[in-house]
Amino acid sequence: MSEPGVPLEVDDAGARAGQSASPPPGQASPLPPGQAASPPPGQAASPPLGQAGPPPPPPVLAGLGAPPPGGLIVAPIGGIGEVRAGDDVGRLLASAIGQGVRNGDIVVVASKVVAKAEGRTRPIEEREAAIDGETVRLVARRRTPDGNLRIVENRLGLVMAAAGVDTSNVPPGSVVLLPVDPDASAAAIRRAIGAAWGVSVGVIVADTFGRPWREGSTDQAIGAAGVRVAVDLRGTPDADGRVLRGTVIAVADELAAASELVRGKAAGIAAALIRGAERWVVPTDGPGARALVRPGEQDLFPCGRIDP
Repeated sequence: MSEPGVPLEVDDAGARAGQSASPPPGQASPLPPGQAASPPPGQAASPPLGQAGPPPPPPVLAGLGAPPPGGLIVAPIGGIGEVRAGDDVGRLLASAIGQGVRNGDIVVVASKVVAKAEGRTRPIEEREAAIDGETVRLVARRRTPDGNLRIVENRLGLVMAAAGVDTSNVPPGSVVLLPVDPDASAAAIRRAIGAAWGVSVGVIVADTFGRPWREGSTDQAIGAAGVRVAVDLRGTPDADGRVLRGTVIAVADELAAASELVRGKAAGIAAALIRGAERWVVPTDGPGARALVRPGEQDLFPCGRIDP
């Protein structure tokens, strides 16, 4: 018996004499030259070398089954790689997902991926000018040792730090702005996945937001297509029969936040697939995430602290 960590020596005397050595238990015998192995039962054979075939689904999606009744499965989508200006994000995602995608799945993609493909990267020296260009209204400003922190309403109607202009997960010396039209980007990705695999899916473009009165950040939907972004329960009874008066569930935001748990900020995973959410997938692009932006006249907190 060999010592732990020392490989076993194989007796190849038979092989030297032109005889095939017996395979270890559980390992198939070698095939005669030119004979291809048969695939396991229920598994399709791979196409011959040089002949195109559909790409296999990524391992994490290949074995992805159905969630338990009423449950969800959230799985990371890898294999997208670094996205550059001019890349087709829809095609990249369709290829990365592969045949593992199903009708009713929802794909959540980080807004940075979309923005990079749209060429929304700028030199870091232009950061302040980029924030100014994206800003519609100053909501709050605080002076910090690192400079001014600005919370603003941007051109998309989103209230965000620095108008969504970000320095994380971009090349050194650069910043990236938000996508030009996240809802339109989500719709284009949805069409690309549908055309590639013949399925109807929902797509969410997500970005990270800080929250008033709460520590930490969470992802929210800034773009959506094929998704029922909100569920209005006003006028319906609760479990005790009381009529709900102000309950509107921001479904797209909650799905975006769930997806961030498997994507992460430093793992290089730009997208996630959510299964079991088909009750929130609709046959058309729908109103998009813009429908979640609260109109100004309904905003109870239009301004925050503004340091001089």
